[in-house]
Amino acid sequence: MQKLKTILYFALGISLAFTVYLTYQWWQDLSKEHTQQNATVLLDKIQKVAKLTTVEGSFSEIYEKSSFQYFDILPFQKKVLVRVKAKVSAGYDFDQLALEVDSASKIIWINAMPEAKILSIDHDLDYYDITEGLFVSLDEADYNQIQTEAKEFIRTKAGASTLLAEASAQGQDLLDMLSWITAAAGWQLKVRSRPLLQQ
Repeated sequence: MQKLKTILYFALGISLAFTVYLTYQWWQDLSKEHTQQNATVLLDKIQKVAKLTTVEGSFSEIYEKSSFQYFDILPFQKKVLVRVKAKVSAGYDFDQLALEVDSASKIIWINAMPEAKILSIDHDLDYYDITEGLFVSLDEADYNQIQTEAKEFIRTKAGASTLLAEASAQGQDLLDMLSWITAAAGWQLKVRSRPLLQQ
């Protein structure tokens, strides 16, 4: 009889421990953060591009924006301090390139050689300091505007740097290489600025 009681207590203890474990697991699953994500990808347009990146520059700048509403005192002011890290690609858009082939003279003319320009800006924002007033706060429109202004800020900085000059120099090196290749084939590559002749 004593042995049966021991087995019964042991089985009861195991059952109780198992019940506690299952309850704990259930509670853990219940207390987890449940996230639902939906993504819709809409393909609007695919188009061919003929762009040549000749140089890339990395920029890291501090951008500050402050504004106020009604009065320029602390309770009505909002300010954001952002570090903008960006990779700027510069080169040529060959959609603007016009070629004319003179088969009789074996000359390839490049008409209206495009200028080097900024092709893309890939940037990230790190918000260092966000100060909101008692009566004003930053909303989604403010953050979107900061995103746009920060990109334009980097575009201006990149334009003022040596990036475009270096892209032009790389473009000249490319032209020299193309001239060498066409010369090896018995042709000449020449550049002129007059527009393509209309037939």
